[in-house]
Amino acid sequence: MKTTILCLHLLVISLVASAQDDGTWLREKGTLIFHDAFEREEDGNLAKAIGNGWNSATADRVPHIKMADLDEGILKIASASKEAKHAAHIHHEAGFADGGAVIRFRFPGLNKAETLQLGFVDRETKGIWAGHLCYGILSQSSITLTDQMTGIMNLENRKRRDDAVAKKEKVPADLEALLKTKSINVPYKADTEWHELVLVTEGDEMRLSIDGKLLAKHHSEGFAHPMKRWFSFLVNNTVWIDDVKIWKVR
Repeated sequence: MKTTILCLHLLVISLVASAQDDGTWLREKGTLIFHDAFEREEDGNLAKAIGNGWNSATADRVPHIKMADLDEGILKIASASKEAKHAAHIHHEAGFADGGAVIRFRFPGLNKAETLQLGFVDRETKGIWAGHLCYGILSQSSITLTDQMTGIMNLENRKRRDDAVAKKEKVPADLEALLKTKSINVPYKADTEWHELVLVTEGDEMRLSIDGKLLAKHHSEGFAHPMKRWFSFLVNNTVWIDDVKIWKVR
């Protein structure tokens, strides 16, 4: 009896470990469609300065300020958020329904409130503000997974919220209730070490793991959007990125 229980216990542990290992899922089920180790020098400060197909939606706003520095194989992002009136937005072509990205990142500790937002964009889909689909957001104290496509970046939802704010009224109760279902927030304690982060979408589920440990997952219909056309970073001040791999499962 004890042997049977032990075997079942080990099986459960094995299944949980397998379910949580999205890096293995991508490697075994997917196709690597992009890899960048940043072993080069950037070419100036403008939108395509990083090279290798990267583009910045904000660099040309402040052409005199370097927001992306390639230094010994590390992409060091330092957003000129105040000057550009927008956090640094850096993206690369992706193109999948299910799949994800694996990155090595570090908060260098140069600012108190360093955050990293990464996820997927499709500017060819109408009805969404700037094509924002879904993101994982790391702050110093939490991780958020958010479906913006059917949440706050849906143009109808956005207009209803903005109209209420402009009139200094409460956000309509049904909209507030809807938006609460579009995100999940879990505690996270950031540090200044290097970590491997895996962000994936599979069907209507998004999952985020750090160093092989699943830390957050959430179901929402926007995660199932059939074309994650871009993979993007949104950085409010400073983040270092050492390596990026994009995988397509389907």
